[in-house]
Amino acid sequence: MRREDYKFMSIVDAMNSINQRVNLVGIVVESSLPKTTKGTDFFGTVKIIDHSRPKQGIFVNFFADTMEKLPNVHAVGDIVLLSSVLVKARGAEVYVSFEKKSSSFALFDGRDSDSDNDIMPYQTSPRYDTGKRYNRSILRLRKLLQQIKVESLHEALIFPEIMEGEHLNLLCKILHSREFEGHWIVYVWNGTDTPPASVKSNLEDELKNPLPLELDPSPLSRETLLTFPTVGTVLRMIFDQGTGKLGISLLREDTWAILVNINCKLRDALWFAEMTPFSKICYLHSDDARVVELEKRFYGERVPSKRNRAAYDSFPFPSFVTETEHPDVPFSTLMDILTSPKVVHKYKCVVRVVSQVPLKVTDLRAPNGIYRVRLTLEDPTARIHAYIFAEDGEKFYGRFETVHELTKANNSLLGITDEPEMFIQGGLARKPPWIQCCIYSYYTDEANVSRSKAFRIFDTILLGDD
Repeated sequence: MRREDYKFMSIVDAMNSINQRVNLVGIVVESSLPKTTKGTDFFGTVKIIDHSRPKQGIFVNFFADTMEKLPNVHAVGDIVLLSSVLVKARGAEVYVSFEKKSSSFALFDGRDSDSDNDIMPYQTSPRYDTGKRYNRSILRLRKLLQQIKVESLHEALIFPEIMEGEHLNLLCKILHSREFEGHWIVYVWNGTDTPPASVKSNLEDELKNPLPLELDPSPLSRETLLTFPTVGTVLRMIFDQGTGKLGISLLREDTWAILVNINCKLRDALWFAEMTPFSKICYLHSDDARVVELEKRFYGERVPSKRNRAAYDSFPFPSFVTETEHPDVPFSTLMDILTSPKVVHKYKCVVRVVSQVPLKVTDLRAPNGIYRVRLTLEDPTARIHAYIFAEDGEKFYGRFETVHELTKANNSLLGITDEPEMFIQGGLARKPPWIQCCIYSYYTDEANVSRSKAFRIFDTILLGDD
């Protein structure tokens, strides 16, 4: 063997070298956001694997006096070279400790390149010897990476597969992050839809305590909304109080990642994810097979399709609770409407009606006999308020001759089945059906056209039972 091969110990051998300093080289499969220690240092962890331990790997704890000196791993599958690190044990757990005064590291791209004879690190620690070359070890790990599946990451889910209250791993793209009154929110997306949630709210109290249109503490700017995709859910990820927040400002936007060990929850029938102190973010290269497959499905199949822009859950077609007078018009999403530069425009959407004001069908008309109804509509991309006025109400509700018939049809629209009072007062969760409707976008203030956009339902007919 060449001399270089003797410089690094395998992970399995290192685990038998407790309290000794060793040199390691491994494939990165997990990395954490930086945190502060109880003192003045910064702390981060990286999990690595090699040929001797390709599944379980080993954790490496890093300490540094600035965040910039911690390893900033570009993507899962990159390679880290560690010199003079200390092997430690805590009970049955064996881990590696990077000492800021005596250890060094270097990070390398894990992918094959055209310049393998001159492999250069993209980040090094201050004590790293830049005069040495470790091409043979790097190439050996690159070859190993092609042969194995990085199982340390477990399975990564997409949005339709999430379940409330479960800790899971999500494959997604980081779109945007922002801080609001000391709290951080990160916006992630992968071109798929979160599952429709059951709605448990007091419909009789909707006027005073309406379902929120969003979970954001304050509305996002239009400039930010315009950068978001208009098909597929943009999931809000909230960092809880116990999560170290220093590294959030270092998140790489417009980058694919696997979010490890996050908790998905529901609030007001809206999905969000919660990052905990045990969560990790594992960045992926843009040519990762999982990313390529998702983007192929999204840009090649979903975006160009007239039908596939609608909610996945509405396939193969929406319910027959409503119909429109424009069967051949392609579907738009609510985010299409919100971000469209056309303030005055017409659309056809597949949505759910999650609330209504007024609730009683005998109150749908104002005292002057004109219909005035506010519906809260949602699809996987957004929620909006849409109104039914005057002649549009005559068309929407007009096929029913009795209060009983109209009540039954309206209950179907809202997902109210047996025991209406229990559903109406929030005792039972509703599952409103997917319906299609035509939506007219307009403005209410000539002096502020773009910021006074409002929505009406038109050319849509309520049919009743699905």
